[in-house]
Amino acid sequence: MSRIRDPEVHVRGQQPPGGAERRPRLRAGAAAFTSLAALAATGLVAGPAVGVPAANPCALPRTQAHHSLGLDTWNGSYPRPDRGLDAVMVFLSFPDSEPLTTPAELAADHFPGTSEFFERASYGRFTLTPHARTTWTPMPRESGAYDIRRDWAAGKRAEYLRDAVAAADADVDFSQYDIVYLVADPDAPGVDSDATKVVNLDRPLEVDGTEIRRVVTVFERHPPDRNVLAHETGHVFDLPDLYHRPEDGKGDWDTHVGDWDVMGSQFGLSPDLFGWHKWKLGWLSRAQVTCVQGSEPRVVGLEPTDAPAGDGGALGTRLAVVRTGPDSVLVVEARTDAGNNTETCTEGVLVYRVRGTTASGDGPVEVVDAHPRTEACWERSVYPPLADAPLEEGETLTVPGSGVRIEVMDRSGSDVWTVRITPADRG
Repeated sequence: MSRIRDPEVHVRGQQPPGGAERRPRLRAGAAAFTSLAALAATGLVAGPAVGVPAANPCALPRTQAHHSLGLDTWNGSYPRPDRGLDAVMVFLSFPDSEPLTTPAELAADHFPGTSEFFERASYGRFTLTPHARTTWTPMPRESGAYDIRRDWAAGKRAEYLRDAVAAADADVDFSQYDIVYLVADPDAPGVDSDATKVVNLDRPLEVDGTEIRRVVTVFERHPPDRNVLAHETGHVFDLPDLYHRPEDGKGDWDTHVGDWDVMGSQFGLSPDLFGWHKWKLGWLSRAQVTCVQGSEPRVVGLEPTDAPAGDGGALGTRLAVVRTGPDSVLVVEARTDAGNNTETCTEGVLVYRVRGTTASGDGPVEVVDAHPRTEACWERSVYPPLADAPLEEGETLTVPGSGVRIEVMDRSGSDVWTVRITPADRG
């Protein structure tokens, strides 16, 4: 049965993780470890601010919400993928199991696919370069000793990280890498494939003269879930979980964004990142974003956010944004079957709400369904009610609760979508 990704984990010493959540099913010592003994929760701390290029008036401010989608500053505790980044993959074996696969086979499960996903999503502006170890790194204890599972106890997780980094340190110079993937032997008896997640460290590990602030712990089956590492790596870049977790753990998890972003579901038919995410990550700039202000209608020509850049890397307007409150906006973008979205169910103009004060996992993004009475692609979509959410040519939507009117006037032969946006009359 297919699965949704786990949220990130924030741990505190030897105490239970508190906020650690399970990954649900769809529907239905050479190193100087000066701080590992005191792994602590990052909580909702905003993190150090790093200046970013001047944003337009529709850019939300970054707040203390975890993975806030505010854009005025960058959280400097995360690497920003507006440059090339290097990732090391360390493959961990255990004394109670002889691996049935090779490190090369496991590396191929994730690369070059993950790098290609980000290359397409970033219009070639970001390169993720993997450096996969070619041999197994033996762990000192049997796999069952770490009690690896979805709801992983912080103490056991700390032991696992300590042992893994110590075991690898003799052969790996961690100072050379921006991202660390610890990949466990998927066939070891104590490995739970549901435990893949990002572990954030409030007090970073200090090793090889560098600080490791977060680690991607990979326990995937071979072959793994589709786009799993793209989702987890998105967290490394300060992107939030977009799925909805029912209080009782039952029911639909994809009611917020459906298929429309890998941070909602790695199984989505249109998994390319929202244009708002691309703006946050530095792949879109003010020049590609139209801020619709005032009360007069505005006609905007939108290039699809999933389409590659033009000649010379040129990008036209890709987002239209309407401010709806101090910490909220409506975003309008065109989505097609280009780039990462070749398996999409529908094409059209997608409308979604972004809330800068809403934390990861609580619904910071919500797709507006332009066709609330119909569904699509039951056999393939992760959430059919939102599979036909985009507006098609000639259709009009007045967004509930905002009064903003959006009309798709035309789709040109060069695939530019002409949209008329009328802000709500606030007089």
